[in-house]
Order: sequence, then C-alpha cells, then structure tokens
Amino acid sequence: MSITKNTKYGDINVSKEAITTLAGGIVSECYGVVGMASQKFLKDGWAELLRKENFSKGVVVKEKDGALELDLYIIVSHGVKISEVVLEVQKKVKYMMEKTLDVDFETINVYVQGIKVIK
Repeated sequence: MSITKNTKYGDINVSKEAITTLAGGIVSECYGVVGMASQKFLKDGWAELLRKENFSKGVVVKEKDGALELDLYIIVSHGVKISEVVLEVQKKVKYMMEKTLDVDFETINVYVQGIKVIK
C-alpha cells in the first residue's frame, strides 16, 4: 500500500515504510514519550523499545473505505499523565501527517505498551 498523488508534473508515490518512519519520528518528539514499542509483546510480557531505524515496527498503516488509519505503539515516561500524552500524540501526529502528506487520516489509535522510569 502506498499513497499516490497525480500532479501536472507526474505521479508521486509515498511508500508505507516512509509513512511509518515519518509517524515514528513525530511520535518520538512528543513530550512524555520515551520511544516507540514493538506491536508484539515479548514472550515474558515486556514491550521492546525500538531504535530510530526500526520505528516502522511500532506503526501500522491501514486503509479502510478510502480513509487512512494509524496505529501507534508507544512507551511513556513514568510520572506523566498518560491520557494527556496520548491526546497530544494523536493531535500532533494527525496535524503533521496531514500537513506533510496532504492526505486525511481518519483515526490515530495510540496503544501504550509500557511505562519506563527515567533516572
């Protein structure tokens, strides 16, 4: 799946990997977010903290009825209000993705996979 735009100069195709990397970079800049997490828990119930080059494992792009959806898997910092962090992630990702790609995202789902204590 990719986003395709037709312009008078030609076609523009944005790959799914580019979308996930962009979304992961935006999420990592949000206050209270320690990093992206893998979609799947490890066998002992721990979430894996992803490095910058693996952000795509923590973002899922879906297309339903012509509208795009994002599923984001994050790890938040200890001591922050989780509901506020999630709301801020949703707003920032929706705004930046729509501004950058010029495509509407219907929903931004955020799944908190863990809490990390930062010393």
